[in-house]
Amino acid sequence: MAIPFLLYLAFKKKYKHSIPARFFLLDNPMFKNQDIWFHACSLGEVTSLEPLIESLKSKDKEIDISVITQTGFKKASEIEGCDVRYLPFEIFLPFWVVKHRVLVVTEAELWPMLFFVSKAKGIKTILINARISDNSYKSYKKFSLFYKWIFSNIDIVFAQSAIDKQRLKELGAKDVKIGGNIKTDMKPIVTKKYKKPNKRVVIFASTHEDEERMLLDSGLSINDILIVVPRHPERFKEVEKLLEKFAKTQNLTFSKLSENKNLDTDIVLCNLMGELVNLYAISDVVVLCGSFRDGIGGHNPLEPAYFEKKIISGEYIFNQKVLYELVENIKISKLEELKQIDFDTLKKSKIKKTGQLEELIKEIKRKN
Repeated sequence: MAIPFLLYLAFKKKYKHSIPARFFLLDNPMFKNQDIWFHACSLGEVTSLEPLIESLKSKDKEIDISVITQTGFKKASEIEGCDVRYLPFEIFLPFWVVKHRVLVVTEAELWPMLFFVSKAKGIKTILINARISDNSYKSYKKFSLFYKWIFSNIDIVFAQSAIDKQRLKELGAKDVKIGGNIKTDMKPIVTKKYKKPNKRVVIFASTHEDEERMLLDSGLSINDILIVVPRHPERFKEVEKLLEKFAKTQNLTFSKLSENKNLDTDIVLCNLMGELVNLYAISDVVVLCGSFRDGIGGHNPLEPAYFEKKIISGEYIFNQKVLYELVENIKISKLEELKQIDFDTLKKSKIKKTGQLEELIKEIKRKN
């Protein structure tokens, strides 16, 4: 029954490679290597794995990486010395998985058949960067027998914190260690250097629907260069119209990043993908979005914090609560309080480093 729907989605740009690969195994053969296999969901998880993968690279053997999304696949393909695949739908895994020495899975990628099949084939299984939020914990407890079965097929779990360790053990995880958050070891890579304007640069980072309007109407002081970076590229046109209208009413100049690399207008729309880290590098203040509307849950604050930028966030950060706790000096503000913020009095953000890659690397290298 799902096949017509999957075929329909396969024509969409966002899924045109991932769905044929995952559900029809198109250009998605089994791995050839049988040493280290990493599985991650999407772009963020793959990026967080880079320091770990770099530490484990060998001249003799490639490292295998499986992903779910097209953005994750693209990022993984850019890492030298790695062989990349899409993780097939669960029913294909018994025939697709080949025996590796070790499988390392990131965060909440608890695919039952992935662990069951891997364990059945004699693969050492490790779950890393594991965490269970308050909301997720309530849901997990309702299906505790199901998760107990999943964890029975996982040899070692590296939890982010002591609370996560306790919750994971209650759900049936056996050997649980506290490994911190490996994302704190992730160094964002600047791929393009923009010239820093003489004026202060404020970024609305990873905005969602209505957030641009909400922030512009909030009274937040933006007598500087404002760069707006929508989270989803399909919204570029919509946001462009909004910003053009706002600039006109405020007698400000407006441009798109694709046409203005000098950033010399009052408002700039970032209508290019993959530029957020490059823009963080030359910014002064980052307004981290996805947090001013209830239901989204915030975005990763670690990237701007690596550059020690002043960070302002909304109050709805339930999906990123653990990461927020790793960053000092984030200004949490309600929408109606934004107009009272003085950028000059904000402190620069700073990361509390917690990742413990050494123990994890030893465990991955250890022979079964």
